Amino acid sequence: MNLKHRIVSIAVCAVMLSAGSAIGQTPPAAEAPPAAEAPSAAQAPPAAKGETPADTPAPPADTQAAPPPPAPDAPPPELKTLDQEVQGLKKDVVDLNKDLFVLQEELLFPANTQVALYISMDVGTFFALDSVTVKIDNKEVKNYLYTAREADALLKGGVQQIYLGNLKVGKHELVAFFTGKGPVERDYKRGATINFDKGVGAKYLELKITDRVPKHQPEFMIKDWE
Repeated sequence: MNLKHRIVSIAVCAVMLSAGSAIGQTPPAAEAPPAAEAPSAAQAPPAAKGETPADTPAPPADTQAAPPPPAPDAPPPELKTLDQEVQGLKKDVVDLNKDLFVLQEELLFPANTQVALYISMDVGTFFALDSVTVKIDNKEVKNYLYTAREADALLKGGVQQIYLGNLKVGKHELVAFFTGKGPVERDYKRGATINFDKGVGAKYLELKITDRVPKHQPEFMIKDWE
């Protein structure tokens, strides 16, 4: 093959290759125009005065403030005033009873003839009190039986007025008998006596029950409060 024929063959091959590459290529798709952006809430135009924006929901009806519950019925002023009067009358009755009790004691037991007897206890190991009998001038004036509650109150420091009476001026004798449970839970009865002078004015005596620890025995005495 001469040179001319080779040049023609190369030119034909080049044309065929160019046409094949043009047929195999797909033209690119056209780009779509950008979508228009919606205006943001900050860029949205303000609503007209008196108008509610369409995208703002109205508040629900059930979220509105409910009316306060009705106040409970207050008692009428007439009933309140009546109750105050009743309470005042009760207080007056209590005060009147106290005054009557003091007046009764003054009438029945004048200060110039009055004698009062008290009892106290400072025990708990060697004696449990059951009863007390009191005699003045060989005459029984008091016989008192104690409950467990009363005896416990004396043990806790209580003082009881066991007798109140009248005595004429002069010399007198008082004897007291104490009955209860002694050491080792045995029946126990002991007595105490005192001679005293009754002058003009009230007389006060005290029956005292204490423990004698060294002897493991209770002790009974009568104190004259001059």
